[in-house]
Amino acid sequence: MTTISAPSEPYRAVRWWLISVAALIALMVLVGGATRLTESGLSIVEWKPVTGSVPPLSEAQWTAAFEAYKKIPQYRELNAGMSLSEFKEIFWWEWSHRLLGRFIGVAYLLPFLFFLWRGGLPGELKRRLWLLFALGGLQGAVGWWMVASGLSERVEVSQYRLATHLVLALVIFAGIVWTVRRLAERPQIAASSRLRFTSALLLVVTFIQIYFGALVAGLRAGRAYNTWPQIDGAFIPSAERLWFETPWWRNMFDNVLTVQFEHRMTAYALFALAALHAFDAVRSRAGSAASGALLLLGAISLQALLGILTLLNQVPIDLALAHQAVAIVVLTLAVMQTERLATRSSTQAQPRAVPVGQAG
Repeated sequence: MTTISAPSEPYRAVRWWLISVAALIALMVLVGGATRLTESGLSIVEWKPVTGSVPPLSEAQWTAAFEAYKKIPQYRELNAGMSLSEFKEIFWWEWSHRLLGRFIGVAYLLPFLFFLWRGGLPGELKRRLWLLFALGGLQGAVGWWMVASGLSERVEVSQYRLATHLVLALVIFAGIVWTVRRLAERPQIAASSRLRFTSALLLVVTFIQIYFGALVAGLRAGRAYNTWPQIDGAFIPSAERLWFETPWWRNMFDNVLTVQFEHRMTAYALFALAALHAFDAVRSRAGSAASGALLLLGAISLQALLGILTLLNQVPIDLALAHQAVAIVVLTLAVMQTERLATRSSTQAQPRAVPVGQAG
């Protein structure tokens, strides 16, 4: 991403708006995680972007919604005999998740239009904010694309689509965090190219790990092989167990053992990389970058511990959501560290500061 350099005062309201949207996205990711853990994601079998914001209000409407759910494989194969009150419990999780998505869209668009009307936003910032808005719209479509995968032939959504849905949400989140950071004027940190490279690599590996984590969730792989550090009786399972599907690459996405194994191995790699980056930053006396590297290492260590506890306890909802919440913290710190070390432009165009109530 390119630099948006500007005095912080004219952009204070923009920064707080974006921070609020980022917090809402983080909340939505956690609600989405709870929706997945409670098997609630297929309880609403239609996509009504506008009218769907109103839940059933009468007994007849609740009965109609329940009857629609009874027509999909998940009800017939997993929840046959479910009562209406039990259906309402899973319905409210999915409805809350969708309503929060609609609210985020409004919370983003209306202030954005106001800032555009007020003026004073440079072209690069406007383009980036429009891109983030477009990605948000795409995310809504991807969400329904995910749900649709579980309505006809499966009893759950596709793990591929689930992972895409989660990663896209966190790409938007990361884009907002980066933009907020770039709106504050900071001096360039003198750091080696190696330190800059490893910070960017940490961010990439964090996204890869989140993707693998979503595959684990989609396959319910965390409920299998609940031992650590061994998995399937060994630290590294046999090749015959890891790669029995053909073509071989399908094992990386469909084989429960392989998916959990790659999630574990990526966690070890992420921890080792974070430790090396922190050691390098402290040894180089990189100022705030050293502090940022140590914070990131601490968050990754906590995340690893929560992952182990979640696995050993067969994915209780409280530990699973804590694991997901700390993953968001890790991503936030990784974005901040990469931005902190990224090159900033030395030539800045000073934007026009417009009072809040004035059109420009």
